[in-house]
Amino acid sequence: MNIFIKTLKRDLKMALRNPSSFLNPLLFFVISISLFPIAISPESQTLSNIAPGIIWVTVMLSALLSLNTLFHFDYENGILEQMVISHHSLALILLAKTTAHWILTGLPIILLSPLVGTVLFLDYESILILMLTLLIATPCLSLIGAIGASLIVGIKNSGMLLSLLVLPLYVPILIFGTSAVSQTQFNLPINGQIYFLSFMLVLSLITAPFISAYSLRISIE
Repeated sequence: MNIFIKTLKRDLKMALRNPSSFLNPLLFFVISISLFPIAISPESQTLSNIAPGIIWVTVMLSALLSLNTLFHFDYENGILEQMVISHHSLALILLAKTTAHWILTGLPIILLSPLVGTVLFLDYESILILMLTLLIATPCLSLIGAIGASLIVGIKNSGMLLSLLVLPLYVPILIFGTSAVSQTQFNLPINGQIYFLSFMLVLSLITAPFISAYSLRISIE
């Protein structure tokens, strides 16, 4: 746990020195959400019906926007190679880096979700379910995104390739996250959606750090 905490603190300090790495995705999230009432309709009924899909798609794109910086700076400075050849567990180091990524991108989105839900006229219960599903699913977005980022770490201008790798894996999370919030609006049960998202979280925590470590070794070699 010592190396985990040190890596986590280091990544958080580096992000604070370069705030654009986590502020840009948050600004994109807020600005994108604010444009939908202007572009579609300011009517409360219309916005509340499409709000779950709007929010979840924007969350996915915001997470994707921030993935390019996950390993980029460490790779350019040669630190990533030292992590690979060190005697510490590479999977644990990558889990710490992914946790830092979630704290900087996923957690602020969760905190902003009540405001976003209010802007899109979601009711109180739907906002609570939105926060719950984001709390479960945003770590999955970071963990799955780390796999894609580790595969293309040595490739320049790889934003489009990263999108092609990661977005198909995000689709099940998008479907069940949106469905949970939508069904809450109609007082329908959402146990299945919550169980699936929880299963995805557990599966990602167990497998994603090791797959990312293996992919990173291949990319650097």
